[in-house]
Amino acid sequence: MSSFYTVAVTVGDSTTAVNLDTGSSDLWVMSSACKTTQCQRSTAQPYDQKTFKSLGNTVQLQYGDSTSGTHASGPVGTDTVTLAALTMQNQPLAAIDDTDNSAVSNGGAGILGLGFPAQSFVQASAINAVFHNPSGTDTFISQVATYGPIVSRLIEADMIDDPLFSITLQRDTIDVSGQGQITIGQLPDGIDESNITWVPVRLYAASEGGLTPPTFAPNEVYPLRWEVPIDAVFLDGQKLASSTQAGAGLNTSEVSALIDTGNSLIRGPQDVVNNIMSTVSPAFAANSNAQPTLPCDQPHTLAFQIGGKLFPVDPRDFTSQNKKGDATNCIANNVVGTDAPSTGALFSWSLGDPFLKSNMVIFYYGNLTHPSVDPPRVGFISLVPDNADQLFTQAVNDAQKDGSFESKADVAPTASTLITEGASSTSSASQTSIANGAASTPASNPSSQPITTITSTASTATSTRSSDSKNSAAASLRVPSGGAWPSVVFVTLSLLSSLCIL
Repeated sequence: MSSFYTVAVTVGDSTTAVNLDTGSSDLWVMSSACKTTQCQRSTAQPYDQKTFKSLGNTVQLQYGDSTSGTHASGPVGTDTVTLAALTMQNQPLAAIDDTDNSAVSNGGAGILGLGFPAQSFVQASAINAVFHNPSGTDTFISQVATYGPIVSRLIEADMIDDPLFSITLQRDTIDVSGQGQITIGQLPDGIDESNITWVPVRLYAASEGGLTPPTFAPNEVYPLRWEVPIDAVFLDGQKLASSTQAGAGLNTSEVSALIDTGNSLIRGPQDVVNNIMSTVSPAFAANSNAQPTLPCDQPHTLAFQIGGKLFPVDPRDFTSQNKKGDATNCIANNVVGTDAPSTGALFSWSLGDPFLKSNMVIFYYGNLTHPSVDPPRVGFISLVPDNADQLFTQAVNDAQKDGSFESKADVAPTASTLITEGASSTSSASQTSIANGAASTPASNPSSQPITTITSTASTATSTRSSDSKNSAAASLRVPSGGAWPSVVFVTLSLLSSLCIL
């Protein structure tokens, strides 16, 4: 089963659910004009475009890696967007009228991209339309406050206290547990700096496929995505051999990972993934074309060393049920191979939902226009308990009584909750409790300034995927084709429409 984590947003007069995606930067919603098979099957409330102000351009977004892919396309324009009770006027977005993306299934109606402006194709399209295809990046970077992604604009408008958000995802199968929550503007309740391991976000020079610096900041180097360095990878306490998989622009001494809520799997170098599968699965060890099946009662822990500390994937997030009614023979299909690093996408790993069910991640934007002043970084807190193996074993024992592991899928949310420091939860037209049943919690304030903070619990929607994980598309693994980012460097729409594979 593949999970999607959604929150409610109001766009114009339409309130609907969108998938949280740290692997992309654009907000798009399925419009009532979309008549594709995927849209016709959708049960979500489509976006009514009566309040949409078209800018006259369209955008084409591609999702997946070279083994899988979907698309979403439609006109770019502006509308009023509300996330919890924080409202942004004239927010650029795409009103999608053509898509085969699974973001419009299971009650979802689009994607809320939480990445950096440099990766925003909607922003570039809006800049092209309003400023008549300007050359260079001066206009693109200087107009983040007006045409950037919604969280970037909240930061630039000083509507939230700290330029960060944090995410945890609940476990929806094997052993349903945890809490799905996003807080925007400050850390969650009970979390402070002493709990967090911080690492820098990778910055991309123009020669690596990043933005050419603007004339007003010629020495700046900008981030493209939430990509962080990886020290090493461990399986059951044993360090795995490094990948020998070469890629364009790859410095083998620098291994990095994309932290991606829009990816339902963990994706890594094919040779390392094969090593993992051969170690845990006797069937795969005997035949690399076989499914990586393994006994359900054998817990395995995959861990990533980040900032000198191990951040494990809970055994309950590593193993999946292979066949309904069989809790004896499981499958290790939450880890799959992916493309080698390339220019504009230098990461080797994409750490998706299994990692984020096991770890709280804090995403700190820093200074969006001058990152050298306040560099972006990502913080990690392990949520894996010391007795994780025992909890896994207990879940297997419970499942073997009737042959199936428990699973949970919530109805997509129709609203979110705003929490303001020093006040109880408030409500507005766009707010109700989130459907997974976990209560929103107040957030602690790491600074002395009054703040407004969004805290909303992410709902889980579940859809069936093939037991062959290689055919399961990552929701937001954005890899530029063509090997570079001239679309953003020159901010030209014609190139933007063809470069992004997400």
